[in-house]
Amino acid sequence: MMRVRQNNPAYNTAADIVRIRKSTKSHVWTSLKVLEDRGFIERRVDKDNKKHVTIHLLQLANEVIEDGIWAQKEFTQDMFEGLSEEEIKMFMSVFQKVYDNAERMISKEKNA
Repeated sequence: MMRVRQNNPAYNTAADIVRIRKSTKSHVWTSLKVLEDRGFIERRVDKDNKKHVTIHLLQLANEVIEDGIWAQKEFTQDMFEGLSEEEIKMFMSVFQKVYDNAERMISKEKNA
């Protein structure tokens, strides 16, 4: 959730995260509470509109995010070790098709 916030600075509310992550409101709010309690984020209430609460990453979050990015890069390198560029492109193409199928199924469920 912190990476979502970091990668999408314009999306700085819980509602934005719900839309991006396609999560439930309750899941997002529960996660935000945990992150806030651990000192990773801060919620700020708009002085003119008390219902508008923005989410801000704190320094501790940035450190954890950087560690996560490093771990993700290491994992990716390990997973694709020994594969040719062509094999990696083929994998990405197949994975994209699977992802698109899943998105289509989710959309059907929501519209049913």
